[in-house]
Amino acid sequence: MVVAVTAYGMATLEGPTLSIKSVNALSHFTNWTVAHVHIGALGWNGFLTFGILYWLVPRLFKTELYSKKLANAHFWIGFIGIVIYAVPMYWAGIAEGLMWKQFTPDGILQYPNFLETVTQIIPMYIIRAVGGTLFLTGVILMLFNLFKTVKKGSLAADEQAQAPALMEAHIEKSRPHRWLEAKPLWFGIFALLAVLVGGLVEIIPMYVIKTNIPTISSVKPYSPLELEGRDVYISEGCYTCHSQLVRPFRSETARYGEYSKSGEFVYDHPFQWGSKRIGPDLHREGGKYPNSWHYNHLMNPPDVSPGTIMPPFSWLANDRIDIDFTSSKIRAMISLGVPYSTMLLNKTKQEYMYQANAIITDLKDAGIKADPESKIIALIGYLQRLGIDIKGNTTAQK
Repeated sequence: MVVAVTAYGMATLEGPTLSIKSVNALSHFTNWTVAHVHIGALGWNGFLTFGILYWLVPRLFKTELYSKKLANAHFWIGFIGIVIYAVPMYWAGIAEGLMWKQFTPDGILQYPNFLETVTQIIPMYIIRAVGGTLFLTGVILMLFNLFKTVKKGSLAADEQAQAPALMEAHIEKSRPHRWLEAKPLWFGIFALLAVLVGGLVEIIPMYVIKTNIPTISSVKPYSPLELEGRDVYISEGCYTCHSQLVRPFRSETARYGEYSKSGEFVYDHPFQWGSKRIGPDLHREGGKYPNSWHYNHLMNPPDVSPGTIMPPFSWLANDRIDIDFTSSKIRAMISLGVPYSTMLLNKTKQEYMYQANAIITDLKDAGIKADPESKIIALIGYLQRLGIDIKGNTTAQK
């Protein structure tokens, strides 16, 4: 309980600290956030759960805990595991933030290649794995201990209990709000109404008053191929390692290009801003590399990015897109306010194949054979679209 309360206090204090702009500028998208979250998850939620189980199970089965030594061993193994897990993540997060922002005396990025950051923190990931293994080992010890405790005792299915006599209900004049607190059902209903009204006040204007959402005239909806590629991007979890949000910092614009505008995301449902960068930001990825580079990168990343820890996605070359279902996705986007034309619904497959075949032709020139209906082609189409709408038109926001 001491560790749980301490971890809760640390995480609760750190949360508001990370919301400070100058701190967040360093910490966001790094492993610092991972460390912060896991202090709460492992220390607060984990150890609180362990303490409750160690207290509750023996009482439910009317016996003593099978082994206090195992419980003590679990405490120390789990506690040391949390420390070994979190410390290298804080270390890695600070290293990432500082390396991303470091400039040479000549005013250029000192670490322009994102992989320099990745390779630098690989030892921290290894140490993190050791800490996580220790924490999991402690959980296994607890499960064994509780299992033996259950086997040793017998379930108290029904236990008599006594309570003090009820006092006559009254309303204290000095506390007039007690009448509402004494009615939990009504109190819950009123609280729910308050939350709903507050939420609607914030949400409805964003949908009704279109001028609240800045638009950029050059930003267009995704094509059928790009829309399918975006779904592949989401389903394969690419957003867990890559962000799509270039912040307005000198270090980010020097590395990735023009900072992201809110109007660029009006047709993203949901947006793919991400929360962590194990790989580089992709919001300005479109046109940065040829189609063959993306194909080879997805099939076997180290071929084009030596030192990367990205896994291969070779199955995407064999998995196929159900193009017949694409029109249904476009209808769903229309219902969300994306301005697709009715004409596109009637020729979705033709538009899809036209763009896919253009990528296939380009890949053939590079000596690569691919299926135009494969998921890898759709994903390449989506990646090549990212960020190109405002290139040469960065002042078009209105």
